[in-house]
Amino acid sequence: MNDQPINSTRERSGESGNGGVMLLVFLALVAATVIAAVMRMPLWAIPPALTALFLLMGFYTVQPNQTVALTVFGNYKGSDRNTGLRWVPFWYGRRKVSLRVRNVTSEALKVNDQRGNPIEIAANIVWHVADSAQALFDVDDYAAFVNIQIETALRETARQYAYDHADDGQPTLRDDADIVGARLKEDLQARVAVAGVAVDEAHLMHLAYAPEIAGAMLKRQQAEAVIAARQKIVAGAVGMVEMALEQLSQRGVVDLDEERKASMVSNLLVVLCADREVQPVVNTGTLYG
Repeated sequence: MNDQPINSTRERSGESGNGGVMLLVFLALVAATVIAAVMRMPLWAIPPALTALFLLMGFYTVQPNQTVALTVFGNYKGSDRNTGLRWVPFWYGRRKVSLRVRNVTSEALKVNDQRGNPIEIAANIVWHVADSAQALFDVDDYAAFVNIQIETALRETARQYAYDHADDGQPTLRDDADIVGARLKEDLQARVAVAGVAVDEAHLMHLAYAPEIAGAMLKRQQAEAVIAARQKIVAGAVGMVEMALEQLSQRGVVDLDEERKASMVSNLLVVLCADREVQPVVNTGTLYG
């Protein structure tokens, strides 16, 4: 048995009447019914009363950024986006769909990044319904559908990037939030297009290592920070020693042989690179004593 694809629906404009005009007609029919009843002509009161009842059943309202999908015995007849009081024959089915922007923050998910490290990640998604027909007729519950797809897209996006320190300058989850957010938005838009939904924004809201490795990763980050700081300190110290030797030589302050230069370089590097205050030893003899 071959699986048949769903029949994709597209929103189109639905025809409806002006509710204000029909309200006047309804009031006129009510007045005619009352007059006939007062004049004790019940047979004359029945037609306007029934007509008024049928008219009353056809009224509905449309608020700003809202649409009403119209159906007749299951057949989609279009969507009405005209705001205010509207009217259609009472046999028309009416289903309201909000077109307003929605903001969803996903739950923190535990996934593995590109390197296999367990992380916790959550995202904030801004979306709205762009096609009411697709939202109503191509999926069962478009809001629940979007929430599930947010989780799926977030898991898939997290697997494409390392938490930090990617190889070859690749984007990371921690340092390239804009790139990751754009990737998440693109992936999510492709998944929810079938429901007539448009994704406006996608941003990471929470990002952390999973508790079981958070301590080890914190130590690694601290070690890397210490190494980076030491590298800068050593580079600066070497430059200062080089400058000191060059100026001593140019000014003729003291003439040092290679052995004394090496000793001086060693002492200066110890002083400049030490993480604690150095206690100097004063030589009271001659330079070579």
